[in-house]
Amino acid sequence: MGRMSDETTRWSRATVYPDMWADPADDPRNREGAGPDGERATLTEFLADYRLTLRMKCEGLDPEQLARRSVPPSTMSLLGLLRHLAEVERDWHNWISGAEPLPKLYGEGGDFDGAVADQAAVDAAYADLAREQAATDATLAGYQDLGERLDRDNLSLRELMVHRVEEYARHCGHADLLRECVDGRIGQ
Repeated sequence: MGRMSDETTRWSRATVYPDMWADPADDPRNREGAGPDGERATLTEFLADYRLTLRMKCEGLDPEQLARRSVPPSTMSLLGLLRHLAEVERDWHNWISGAEPLPKLYGEGGDFDGAVADQAAVDAAYADLAREQAATDATLAGYQDLGERLDRDNLSLRELMVHRVEEYARHCGHADLLRECVDGRIGQ
């Protein structure tokens, strides 16, 4: 007789490559033709793809699954990642806008600690993230030269753009592991 286990069964919706999240023809991140021309367009496309990847890793889950802390004792969850990245976007916007800084969205440490299994919290996290991404994107659109130095810490726009891509990429790696712990779904 087999032993009972709490381990989730690994699975993927992909049929062409079983280690992928989606089949190439169904993956909204796949585009026809050559990649974008220019450094800014390339950075912007990579950022958009990582943002979409995070949303894809969260799709199809209920509030309890999104809020599940899958790697104890960590407080990290998929919902916490959504909230954290909304907070990070706000920080970047505050950092570059030159205006009076907006307060933290969730208080100190609340991005992960406040990620509770409630549909209103999930809806708010998605809305907060979309709003904060749009605000940061709009502010950055006012800068044309990637070499331009921003007032605070003399950081170039290029460095900020690369850091944004890095932040999302790192957290998409966390999302891969968190999602696999929640329901076993794997893939790039």
